[in-house]
Amino acid sequence: MDRKIMVTTDSTADLTPELVEKYGLYVFPLGIEMDGKTFRDGIDVVPDDLYDYYRRTGKIARSSACSVGDYHEKFAALVAEGYDVVHVGLADYLSCTLQNAQIAAEEFDNVYVINSKRLSTGIGQLAIAAAEMVAEGHGPKEIYDVLSERAYCLDVSFVLDTLEYMHAGGRCSGVAKLGANLLKIKPQIVVYDDVMDSGKKYRGKINACRLQYIEEQLHDVDDICLDRIFMTHSGMSQEDIDLVVAKIKSIADFKEVLVTRAGCVISCHCGPGTCGVLFFRKHRVFSN
Repeated sequence: MDRKIMVTTDSTADLTPELVEKYGLYVFPLGIEMDGKTFRDGIDVVPDDLYDYYRRTGKIARSSACSVGDYHEKFAALVAEGYDVVHVGLADYLSCTLQNAQIAAEEFDNVYVINSKRLSTGIGQLAIAAAEMVAEGHGPKEIYDVLSERAYCLDVSFVLDTLEYMHAGGRCSGVAKLGANLLKIKPQIVVYDDVMDSGKKYRGKINACRLQYIEEQLHDVDDICLDRIFMTHSGMSQEDIDLVVAKIKSIADFKEVLVTRAGCVISCHCGPGTCGVLFFRKHRVFSN
């Protein structure tokens, strides 16, 4: 009898509960630390709690990786239930959480850990692709091989509305923050295979910057896989969301335009108002 396959991922995949249910995924929650206590991302705490915490205390919540024990316990339970496991994890250079999953998987010969090389719904894109390959009858090793390579084709970037959280978290100097505020600069963050770096710097009102960013990211439509695109944000009004989605649809005829809100791990680093588009290209994405 063929074994069943379970696709698992991390809460950093920023998938909605509806998408998690639709594709039959299991999600490991990363930890969020505030006032010496650890909460589970998306279970015990949501991004608005982090923003409220910062307003009250001036402190940034910290994220913490899933432990080897967390992964081992769930992997063992799934294997005992007759599953092979394909786990899609956060990029190895951003957190030790992927390494912890790999260490836990070493004790099993049927648990495959994919390094997404990305974050947020870049991970989500791969997790959904894995679930679709399961439905098509592909085996876990084939899914691992195909998606480990396809990860390099993911285009992942964001535009920040504020540098306040980056500054408070020690990732942006006071001078840079001051200059960005005075010049109304909205920086782009790009995620490649082994680095998260700054990209273009947009200037002006945030919605104008978002629309310019969308236009530039999607300009080469012939190199874009039009099956699915995520518009992921860290807290925007519905009016602003609709504006961005309309812009996406005016440029490229995606079969699905999925809107998700970033979870606590992404939000505690970038703050509210961040907006990104995440999609597959037909060819590998390279850093400049």
